[in-house]
Amino acid sequence: MKVRHPRFLIAIAGAVLAAAAAMALCGLFAAPSARLLHTEPSEFAPVLVFEEYGERCMNFNTIEDNGRQTCVSLTDPDRMVFAYTRMMTSALFVRPDPTRVLIIGLGGATLPLALEKILPDAVIDSVEIDPAVARVAERYFGYKQNVRQRLFLEDGRAFVERAQRESRQYDMVMLDAFDVDYIPPHLLTREFFQALRSIIAPDGVLVSNSFTTSTMYDRESATYADVFGVFFNLRAEHRDLSANRVIIAPLGPLPDEQTLARNAAALADALAPFGIETASMLPLFSREPDWNQDAAVLTD
Repeated sequence: MKVRHPRFLIAIAGAVLAAAAAMALCGLFAAPSARLLHTEPSEFAPVLVFEEYGERCMNFNTIEDNGRQTCVSLTDPDRMVFAYTRMMTSALFVRPDPTRVLIIGLGGATLPLALEKILPDAVIDSVEIDPAVARVAERYFGYKQNVRQRLFLEDGRAFVERAQRESRQYDMVMLDAFDVDYIPPHLLTREFFQALRSIIAPDGVLVSNSFTTSTMYDRESATYADVFGVFFNLRAEHRDLSANRVIIAPLGPLPDEQTLARNAAALADALAPFGIETASMLPLFSREPDWNQDAAVLTD
């Protein structure tokens, strides 16, 4: 999981203050510094857990970075802090009743924990390559394995290719795998997406998190379109200044606006505790390509 969202200082309106008074006010209202809780050693990158702004967060390498892997509110843990997790969960407007869910990339387990509550009949398989991330998710973010919450510690592509060989299928597959910098390249190619498509049920849906600011935005989009055809392209930058975008690609035709609205209305009460406002989420379901459709497809 990863999100980029700059924090901005709050401007204080009023009369012009003397320099000394302004400095005093800045000191009085300055945000508290982050408090490091734990550093988990890892063969990939150290996993840091820290608290700031009333949130507990996970990050790789350093606290001060251009992204956060996971953040949860200390006072309202169910409420999703990041827009991208709210957008990914809104894929339920497309497929409202999945019973077999696969999530590639555990992070702090925001998505599996939420779906466990929203979908009482679903079994949720999560795949995480880094055991250190899994340990942190369990110790600091409330993730627990059980008969409905299953964890596989391995590379996401290896898991998908084995599921393909074993003819296993899922109603919903969520791709949310990031390393320190970006999505691992072997999880962005036509060959991987073809394997991914093969494990999605005929009426299932792919949900994928990426960035609008990626230099490969056009090629990523072209690769998804090459394998999955038309898809919903949700962008969050105008909602909370994040740069995340979420692709929602059903294997069948895109549902019409009436179907999306009907499913959203039926889910409104279940999604409300997680901060998902269905009325404001629906307009994000764009069907229009916003990339160079002549861009080259990414391959192995």
